[in-house]
Amino acid sequence: MITSLKTVQFLYVEDDQFSREVMRMILTIASGVPQNNLVMFEDSASFMARLKALPIRPNVIMLDIHMKPDNGFALLRQIRADSDYADVRVIALTASVMNEDIKQLRHSGFDGAVAKPLGVATFPELLARVTRGEPVWYIS
Repeated sequence: MITSLKTVQFLYVEDDQFSREVMRMILTIASGVPQNNLVMFEDSASFMARLKALPIRPNVIMLDIHMKPDNGFALLRQIRADSDYADVRVIALTASVMNEDIKQLRHSGFDGAVAKPLGVATFPELLARVTRGEPVWYIS
């Protein structure tokens, strides 16, 4: 169990530049996560090769659902199929929060989902719960 967000290695896969900047601000400024503990991929191309090339294995992977060339569901399947990463906490970050969308996220094997837009006041605590091993399904 991780006790502080400042020691967590995060990977965020998001094709929207604005969303990446919001995440960077929330984690580094609002949550105090060191800049070098956050890696961002701007798309899902060659995802597993880039993941395996990281110098430090992420503790938490946050995935946008609607991106190309592979969507968040495809990336989750790749992560879960690899024994080196199968136990990493994977959270969906999505604006698609209808009942059917959430049901699909739950059944796909995500450890949680957080609705976009992210809230500066709530997101750090949600991530802290994720790092403690709690499932987080936050749809505001």
